[in-house]
Amino acid sequence: MKYGFVIPVYNHGAALESVVKNLVQYNLPIIVVDDGNDEKNKAFINDVASRYPLVDLVVRAKNGGKGVAMKDGVRRAAELGLTHILQLDSDGQHDTDRVTHFLEESEKYPEAIICGYPEYDESAPKHRVNGRKVANAWIHFVTLSKDIKDAMIGFRIYPVESYLKLINGHSYLDARMGYDIDILVRLYWRKVPVVSESVKVFYPSDGVSNFHAVRDNLRIAWVYTRLCIGMILRLPVLIVRCIKRNRRSAA
Repeated sequence: MKYGFVIPVYNHGAALESVVKNLVQYNLPIIVVDDGNDEKNKAFINDVASRYPLVDLVVRAKNGGKGVAMKDGVRRAAELGLTHILQLDSDGQHDTDRVTHFLEESEKYPEAIICGYPEYDESAPKHRVNGRKVANAWIHFVTLSKDIKDAMIGFRIYPVESYLKLINGHSYLDARMGYDIDILVRLYWRKVPVVSESVKVFYPSDGVSNFHAVRDNLRIAWVYTRLCIGMILRLPVLIVRCIKRNRRSAA
């Protein structure tokens, strides 16, 4: 098992170094994907890549969105011979002290996705917290389970092989803010186990957000619509899985 990190970067070039600094202690490849940044952010990214030997920089000519950046990052991970990648955001919101625990869980469950769910502090906007509850209720609906505690957080470990099989066979995955939801549910439908673990999430007052309320909420709503249709088509299989899971729990 060979691990590495994948960090998609768009408009967070100034925050990238603090994230990389927290990761170099693990002595693992750090794949940074420059997702078509402007010159200001690109300068920050190139500076980090030049000063930290563990950083492997993938550059996209145009911004394609988080989903496209992640695909490029995971394909690069496969080229490097990595079997698992830990995805995390470049804005410094995630508690990197949890990396060790996530790696340990992945070693125990190598076929599984180790997916974070957020522990918020007082800096978390209430509308984000409440919106998350609604979004995750839909996740429980389309999977007929509560295995996935949160599908929107960008802190998770993926098995590279399972990831590549999915993205190489599906061109309709959402490319932007709905991507984390879309790929996680579809991998779960493919019987890739999900182990949910907590991670602290911070919202700095001067943080830069790439989330556009109207556009991205519409995209996420469309992702859920497609997943609901997919759930209906898979309903017999999901019901059987649900029954088996309940029987194992009862035993």
